[in-house]
Parts: sequence; structure tokens; C-alpha cells
Amino acid sequence: MKKIIKDAGVLFLITLIAGVLLGAVFKITKEPIAEQKEAQKIAAYENVFSDMKEYTEISGDEISKAMSSIEKEGYDSVSLNECVKAFDKDNKELGMIITVTDKGGYGGDIKITVGIDSEGAITGLEILEISETAGLGMNAKEESFRNQFKGIKADSVTYTKTGKEKDNEIDAISAATITTKSVTRAVNGALIAYRTLGGAAIE
Repeated sequence: MKKIIKDAGVLFLITLIAGVLLGAVFKITKEPIAEQKEAQKIAAYENVFSDMKEYTEISGDEISKAMSSIEKEGYDSVSLNECVKAFDKDNKELGMIITVTDKGGYGGDIKITVGIDSEGAITGLEILEISETAGLGMNAKEESFRNQFKGIKADSVTYTKTGKEKDNEIDAISAATITTKSVTRAVNGALIAYRTLGGAAIE
């Protein structure tokens, strides 16, 4: 009986020490991780709007309204993470930068940042989080895929497997249709948010 109590005490002590150590590690790494994520976010902003010098965040009721619009349009797998207005060095508004996540990737969530200028044209797309198959879905990170979205000015983007013919089409990633569909959904969610938040209407 004494041995059982002793063993239980040792096990409790080990668990307690491990818990304290894990807590200490979390506190030590929490700030650097947050700083890294912030740096990644700013880099994405600058990549989709090269002239951006300042930005202001859109939040509160406006974001809720945009999220409702995305859901009403049938994009249930898309969530709106963040939206900011981008400004150049002269404080001229350039457009919006919208971060969205689609839950329908082959390997899970795909989180992207999209720049949309004041005329409603996509200025760029950056992928923040993705866990797709190497050599297939992970090719979504390649510039050759992402750059297809640049310059598109449309209510929505579609993809094709037979060679794009329309202005709002992009070529699907070979053997990675699910990934292509997920990224395209995310972009369309961003476009809906843009229009809901006062962006230019597409004629």
C-alpha cells in the first residue's frame, strides 16, 4: 500500500513539474510566435499591395455583416478572418486587403490574403496556411498559380481543367481539383466581403 502511495506521489510530482515546464515554454514562445504571425501578415499585405504604407482595420458590425453575406451566397465553408483598408504614402485609399479561410481543402483549412483595388480588380493573392499534398495541392503556393488571379475583375472566379477562356477563369492545378476549388471559394468569399464592405460594384 505504501509503495502504491509512493509511486502515485512520484507520478504526481513528475506530472506537476512537466506541467510547470510546459507552461514556462508556452510563455517564452508565445510572444515570438505572435510576432512571427504579425510579420507574416504584414508581408502578405505588402505583397498584394506593393504601394501600401498604412492600413486601417475594419471590424465589429461591418465584419459580421460581410460574414453574413458570404454565408447567404452559399459559401458556408469560408470564414472571414480580417479586412483592412490599404493606403499609400499620400494617404490615398488603394483598396481592401481581405483574409479568409476555407475549410474544404484536401488536407484541411486553407487561409489566404487577397488584395482588391478600388476598381474591384484583384491585385494579388498570398497563401498564409495550407497543408495539401506535396507536389500536388501544395502547388497552390507557386506564383504561376497565384498570379492567375491577379487582374481579375469580376463578381466571382471560376476554374477550368481544359484551358481558361474567360476573363474570370483560372486553370486548375493538375491532379489537385479539391485544392483549386478551395482556393477559388476563398477568393470568392473575399470578393463578396469586398462588395459588402463598400467596394466597387462590378459592371
